[in-house]
Amino acid sequence: MKTPNLSKPLRLNPLNDYLFYKVMGERGDEKQLIGFLNAVLGSNELRFTSGKKSIKSIDILERKSFVADIKSGKACIMDVRAVMEDGTKVNIEVQLRNEHNLDRRSLFYWNRMYFEDFKAGQDYKELPDVVAINIVDFDYPCGGEIHTCFRLRDDSDPSLLLSTALEIHFINMVKWRKQEKKDIVNDPLHRWLVWLDEESLPELVEEVANMDSAIMAASERQSDVTQDKEELDLYWRRQMAIMDYNSGMNGARLEGRQEGRQEGRQEEKLEIARNALAEGASLEFTQKITGLDMETIEKLKNMP
Repeated sequence: MKTPNLSKPLRLNPLNDYLFYKVMGERGDEKQLIGFLNAVLGSNELRFTSGKKSIKSIDILERKSFVADIKSGKACIMDVRAVMEDGTKVNIEVQLRNEHNLDRRSLFYWNRMYFEDFKAGQDYKELPDVVAINIVDFDYPCGGEIHTCFRLRDDSDPSLLLSTALEIHFINMVKWRKQEKKDIVNDPLHRWLVWLDEESLPELVEEVANMDSAIMAASERQSDVTQDKEELDLYWRRQMAIMDYNSGMNGARLEGRQEGRQEGRQEEKLEIARNALAEGASLEFTQKITGLDMETIEKLKNMP
């Protein structure tokens, strides 16, 4: 495991779902959200043959309860929701771990958004189209490409579309990392994937931001968020929650290997502590979120 250079600021993970929500999911984030949605939806040629046009404006549906849930340690679904000009609803989720239920989970949340405002007596024609976008940090769907899109189409003739109501996308970050980054000039989705990938080289991130004003707006918004101490604290709380969940899942699968699990968990805590300190978190806060003893944290702080 690499030890970060604490003398240089780290780029936080854009796929931390709290940070993603702050950058994309609040009023004022319209420019970057529109840019991202056009990059995803515009790369699906069949979408535009169904009558959808490039997005010009969007209404973001804020969900302010996230902050209280994170502070209290509650599990929460942190998604980005919006409505397009034509009434189409959009839901974006980031999934960092494979719970082996994403197909049905995505259909469930699509269905909930499809019906949530429908009232008895309304005409079924008033039900909206719903687009679900899942950004996944594991290889899903198996056999798919970097970007896959599922619609209601006929098996024998895929050009025959039953309805535009359902559209579910998957953005596979694992496959993206394996691909040579050579088409960022012509493919706006590839530019966004460079920005979303925490492993991207800093100079490449800067290049795509300079090429795309929406990505530049996302970078500036992320910078604003991470310069706010409370926001940064919530980011690290979310990172720890993800780590705790993954440790629990691994523990359930690796029953009988307690010593190895504890060692791996300790390394994860040390990594989060290093990163938090590198971003300016206090010793006390770092201890609070990781549970490490103060002596260890002070040693990490003083590392060259």
